[in-house]
Amino acid sequence: MTEIFGQKFKVLFTAREIKQAVSGLGKRISHDYKDKNLLAVGVLKGSFIFMADLVREIDLPLKLDFIKMQSYRAMQSAGEVDFNLDLPYDLEGKDVLFVEDILDTGRTLKKVCDIFSKRHANSIKTAVLLDKPSRRAVNITADYRCFEIPDEFVVGYGLDYDEQFRALPYIAQMIV
Repeated sequence: MTEIFGQKFKVLFTAREIKQAVSGLGKRISHDYKDKNLLAVGVLKGSFIFMADLVREIDLPLKLDFIKMQSYRAMQSAGEVDFNLDLPYDLEGKDVLFVEDILDTGRTLKKVCDIFSKRHANSIKTAVLLDKPSRRAVNITADYRCFEIPDEFVVGYGLDYDEQFRALPYIAQMIV
């Protein structure tokens, strides 16, 4: 148990554990995308730290970009997904890998995949830092994942609570 600014946390994954998992995932992606035209697309804001570390572990030439979608308000899923920032170009001929911080209800990632599947990419796959299958509301699974977690609200390593705690170097459960 640790405390920051009066808020208590239980660390679930240390910075070292995250680094090892991201490194292993980068190696798998490097193998799977060898000789492909990889475009890694991060879903802002939560994926930015994971995305930065992951693309440095992928030993391939790649392009990267970001889209912005939002489905959470404070600690609750809003039940609908807002699309705030799109890619400014065509995906034809590219192998797209969407990078997301957490696969929870699945609504955000499903909407992303549905929207972009109509844009003529060679392939579309997903990579998530955290997978919370117990909360899935739609039929989607990640192609790549680092960790599976139970139904707990977590912060750190890009994940936030009301725009706070993203910069924590570990992933922790908030104790409320």
